[in-house]
Amino acid sequence: MQRQRVIIRTIGVATAVALAATACGPQKTEPVASASSASSSPTAGTSPEASPSTDDKPGEASASPSASASASPSSSASPSPAVKAIMANGDENEQVRELQARLRQLKLMSVAPTGFYGSKTTAAVKSFQSKHGLNATGSVDEATWKKIEGASKKPTADELRPSTVNEVDAPDPRCMQGRVMCISKESRTLAWMIDGKVVSTMDVRFGSENTPTREGVFDVGWKAKEWTSTIYHTPMPYAMFFSGGQAVHYSADFAARGYNGASHGCVNVRDKGKLSALFDQVKVGDKVVVYW
Repeated sequence: MQRQRVIIRTIGVATAVALAATACGPQKTEPVASASSASSSPTAGTSPEASPSTDDKPGEASASPSASASASPSSSASPSPAVKAIMANGDENEQVRELQARLRQLKLMSVAPTGFYGSKTTAAVKSFQSKHGLNATGSVDEATWKKIEGASKKPTADELRPSTVNEVDAPDPRCMQGRVMCISKESRTLAWMIDGKVVSTMDVRFGSENTPTREGVFDVGWKAKEWTSTIYHTPMPYAMFFSGGQAVHYSADFAARGYNGASHGCVNVRDKGKLSALFDQVKVGDKVVVYW
């Protein structure tokens, strides 16, 4: 009996070591940025709709309030209602999301609406104001808003919250049958497909040249709603492992820094809400296709 216990204990330790090696996280080159980004960007975890930080929210959040004021002194300092800003750098609300969607219609913004008024929105507003003979402050006053409304149409629900920032690539032929996470490195998207039909899509990020994400056809081997990398000590929520230690999982670092970072081989997702819903649908044994 004693010998059997020793053998069982030895097998248990070996299993734990094997599992510990099946974890990846953001590149270690900038661990501080990863941690600080996650803590300084609440939308990355609490508001999945606004998780893509396409309007430089982390950088804007770190700037002092005075920096926002100095960007548009006439709009913030003037007491006159005629030039009072109704939206400005640093604001975050649904009206800002509508503004961004309208600016995107006018080809002044290329990124999806986030609801956060950052540097890209400021630049787009300045461009619009310059073209329409308005004071180019970068902030939206009543006159600017009326001009933008007149030049655009009311955004649809999909324009306000597009399914993905990146345009989804044509599915690989290997994705056309069964239940598949179809992952394109070319478009940097993941499409969840069932019998050839796209159910949902989301933006993804891959490993660097030194730690590339493997390409090919795989199966989901196991799942973990809460998982922390035992190698890099970074959280990997909603992890779905498909190739050794490589997994599809949520990345707060990706949500905060976008494509300025990379994983250690895993497929990072920055929209936590969408990945949570996908995690509930995907079953162990479902197919994963990673391709160019």
